Parts: sequence; C-alpha cells; structure tokens
Amino acid sequence: MDQPLRALVFDVDGTLADTEHFHLCAFNRAFADEGLDWHWDEALYTQLLDVSGGRERMLHYWRASRERMVEIDANAILDVVERLHQAKTGVYEAMVSDGLVGLRPGVLALMEEARRRGLALAIATTTSPVNVAALLRRAVGPQWPLHFPVVCDASSAPRKKPHPQVYLQALAQLKLPPQACIAFEDSANGLRAATAAGLDTVVTPTVFTQDHDFSGAMRVLPSLAGVTVARLGRWRARLAEGAAP
Repeated sequence: MDQPLRALVFDVDGTLADTEHFHLCAFNRAFADEGLDWHWDEALYTQLLDVSGGRERMLHYWRASRERMVEIDANAILDVVERLHQAKTGVYEAMVSDGLVGLRPGVLALMEEARRRGLALAIATTTSPVNVAALLRRAVGPQWPLHFPVVCDASSAPRKKPHPQVYLQALAQLKLPPQACIAFEDSANGLRAATAAGLDTVVTPTVFTQDHDFSGAMRVLPSLAGVTVARLGRWRARLAEGAAP
C-alpha cells in the first residue's frame, strides 16, 4: 500500500539557504583573527565541502595541507580548532542577523503550503544548533521551533553525512517510515545520507555542489521555485511506478 506524504525533511546549509559563501567568509575571518596564514578560496572550499562538519573540515585541512606544522599534542590541535570554530560561528551568526543570508527561492512557499496541508516539517543537518537557530529565527521568525517540531543536528548526530544517522534520528522522532517523507538536499553527501535512510530526495545544487554525482535523486532542480506538495506527490507516484524521473 502506498504511503501518503506526511513530512518534509530539510537539510540546512546550501538547501534552505545558499549559505556556503558566508560560511567561507566566516572561516577566513576566524583564521585571520587567530593570526593564521590560512586562506580558503572558493575552489579549495569546494573540495573541502566533501568533508562534512566545520570542525572536521578544519582538521582535515590542517592534517592534509599543513604537515610541516608541529603537532605538539592532539588536545592542543583540538583546542585551536574548537576556538576557531566558535569564532567562525560568531561571525556567521552576525551575518545572518544582519540579514545577509536569505532562504533560497521556493523554500518558504513550500514550507508554508506543507504546513497548511498538515504535513510535518523537520530539519536533518550536521551543522551546529546555533547555525540552524540563527538562520531560521531570521527567515521564519522567533517562533520557528513551532514550525519545526523535529530538529536533528550536529549536537544529536555526531556521525556526519553521508552516514544516515541524522536522517534516522529525524524519522524516529517523526515516528514515520521513510516512505511517508521526502528529503531535500544540495550535496552528494546529503543525498547519500538521505537515500541510505530510505528517503526519496529532491536535490537543489549550489555553485559549490553543482558537479556532484546526484544519481539516485528523485529530482535535481535549480531551486524549489514552483515546487508544490501536489508536484511532489506526482513525482513520488511516478517513482513508485518505476517511471523515469
């Protein structure tokens, strides 16, 4: 028996908002303020986005590109990375509060329609809780938690995408099978995480992820502009019938 659509599950960075340019600027500001000679350009950052999580990204860069740096001990490195990450988060949060970061086309309209139709909204991201709150507070309003009864993030899912942990947590909290939900992602790692959890997935790439392999996505679109609950239902039906997307 076909499962009716009952929930939409959204990634955050790159999916709800095209945030990566701002994250990149925040990283570089944190590096400069720390007195490091690190500077990530867009080409390098595009590669680093293959590593999920800001702390993990910095550790990967440190270990892969800065072998000549003396690693006194692992705890010292982690302390520096944690300090950098906190500084970077503060810079990013200020950008969001200043209104520099907005939702991508079609996102808010789809959310509002879904809520009117009685669908649940959930977040499944491996970004930090403060980043989620900053973006949604600005974009949706201070009552945003009422619109998203389920929020799973880096604080609850330490295993980063492409591991499906964060999606499995979201499904458990929604108390729904994956067949009753649709996920929204922007990257190959996100798509792999969502499909590994059994979710049909709509992908809206950004300039940083446009060259990723999105095999297995239900749809790959430039944005969610014009996407409605009815269209999602038709795409699901075609997929269930075995028709080409």
